[in-house]
Amino acid sequence: MNERPAPHPLKQRLGGRNLYLVGMMASGKSSTGRPLAEQLSYGFVDTDAVIEQLAGQPIPKIFSEEGEEGFRAMESQVLNAIGQRHSLVVATGGGMVSKPENWGVLHQGIVIWLNPGREELLRRLHADSGNRPLLQTEDPEAAFDCLFAERLPLYAEADLHVEVGVEEPDEIALKIIEFLPQLLSPPVQMNG
Repeated sequence: MNERPAPHPLKQRLGGRNLYLVGMMASGKSSTGRPLAEQLSYGFVDTDAVIEQLAGQPIPKIFSEEGEEGFRAMESQVLNAIGQRHSLVVATGGGMVSKPENWGVLHQGIVIWLNPGREELLRRLHADSGNRPLLQTEDPEAAFDCLFAERLPLYAEADLHVEVGVEEPDEIALKIIEFLPQLLSPPVQMNG
């Protein structure tokens, strides 16, 4: 019989707080979020997947029909709904940080910025032919640089900044678990 492993000791200290992974497109939020959730016995949610499911169409189609504003409005609604739940690792869309109202929800949990750096992100984006609506321009690299510069100060507001390189998602998840206790206040000792 397959026994479930005991939950990670950190799970109790987190007290059900959601972990929100933020970062540029291709920073590895979804691929890191799954093993992180598994390690902590948390649920895993990818906001982009939820939006596609609710809209019944892929994100590029939502962008073409609703524009970026329409997409961002849906994204905020999905985040608000997710924020009502607890014990989740949430992979957010790259632009989630760009709407100030989203930070109210994000800061109820712990915000973790995955930052592979510009060169690694560009390498990943060139390797992944995924349809990135905001990069469908004459000069995708210039569009990327513009977004990156715009979002960098926003990502910097995260509670935890994790530099990532070519590590496997499991290794990045373990790195996050290693850093998390520093963000949590030590358990309170009650003297009777």
